[in-house]
Amino acid sequence: MANRSPAVFAVGAHPDDIEFNMAGTLTLLARAGFEPHMMNVARSNLDSNELPEEDITGIRRREAERAASVIQAVYHPPIVDDLMIFYEDRLLRQMTAIIRDIRPTIVLLPSLTDYMEDHTNTARLVITACFSRAMRHYRTDPPRAPTDQDVYLYHAQPHLNRDGMRTLVVPDLFVDISDVMDVKLNMLGCHESQRQWLDETQGLDDYLESMRQASAEVARLSPAPAGAYAEGFRQHSHVGFSARDANPLAQTLGDRVQRR
Repeated sequence: MANRSPAVFAVGAHPDDIEFNMAGTLTLLARAGFEPHMMNVARSNLDSNELPEEDITGIRRREAERAASVIQAVYHPPIVDDLMIFYEDRLLRQMTAIIRDIRPTIVLLPSLTDYMEDHTNTARLVITACFSRAMRHYRTDPPRAPTDQDVYLYHAQPHLNRDGMRTLVVPDLFVDISDVMDVKLNMLGCHESQRQWLDETQGLDDYLESMRQASAEVARLSPAPAGAYAEGFRQHSHVGFSARDANPLAQTLGDRVQRR
């Protein structure tokens, strides 16, 4: 354990959530020496109005696994059906077991304000799972021993940079991802089944271009835009998660990160 690389854990509600809002930063952290981990909490079993549920569930998992393989990330399988991500006992015990297994230093997680409850509930589950990682009497499912490493949480931008009330969310940290945009596009492009589904249900006729535009908007919001594309984050309080208030994401990525 002493020689293990620090881990970064990126968590989204559904396959492609990480790729939309976190994949560039995750790629940069992996290149900087962090062991990357990826998980979508939901199986995306509802992501088709034509295919049988079993078929689309398998397709979405294979797409997520391919996306993780682009940066050789450790893939963690989903644990619940779509629209069933609730802040409740069973899922919290499962998520805490995963956090204890990974022992992440950095966690990239959804915004606490977004257009969909699956996203915000995922954020709440991950926050408490990180908080309870060191509680000896908290029993996880499956059982895992507590861990006491410092962990730092960074909330990504909501989808298309707006909350559920259409208000623009301006991040506190801006990560220049311009030179890894090709990797981000490659990872998102692995989710081929989403082209028709997102067009039918959310009006995103080109989800790759929608992601590109959202990343360009974040870059324009930065104090001194250095590149064409950026990902934005707001850092969670360190209280209960680390012994001191630090910012390992900014410290690791250096000049790539601007602060508001």
